[in-house]
Order: sequence, then structure tokens, then C-alpha cells
Amino acid sequence: MKIYVILSFDGETLENVYVGPDEEKALAYKPADFENCDALFVEIWEDGEKTDDFRLEEEEEFEDDDIEDEELDLVNEEDNEEEVK
Repeated sequence: MKIYVILSFDGETLENVYVGPDEEKALAYKPADFENCDALFVEIWEDGEKTDDFRLEEEEEFEDDDIEDEELDLVNEEDNEEEVK
């Protein structure tokens, strides 16, 4: 059984903030979920041995509306250029 350990780093110290078998829950944490957290690190333990460790990186979220608005603006600009000609 794998155990996920989430460590919160505040620039000086590491603190365990989650220890458990739920991979989805463990990997869903973000630094903003914890007070004074600069980064989160994951350790994966199996049969009493650490098998992996890495930093949890936050994924950039893109606003679908922003992309659609930009695409719409480009289409409108092209339409306006054709009308002017």
C-alpha cells in the first residue's frame, strides 16, 4: 500500500500536512491551502521505504472566456478589414 506524505515548506521548515493513502486528495493540495506555505512536497512511501519524492507544482488555470473573447476579437478585426476594402 502506498502512503502519500505532503510536506509544507515555509522557507525554513518542513511540516507534515497530510499523511494517507488517498492519491487524489494528496495531489490536489496547493500551497494556498496552508498558512505560510511557499511550496508543497510529496513523498511516496511503500512497504516502509520512500519510493519517490517531488515538488507539487500548481497548474496554471486558463480562463476559457478570455480565450474565446480574444478569438472573437480576431474574427471581428478580420471582418472589419474586409468591410473597409
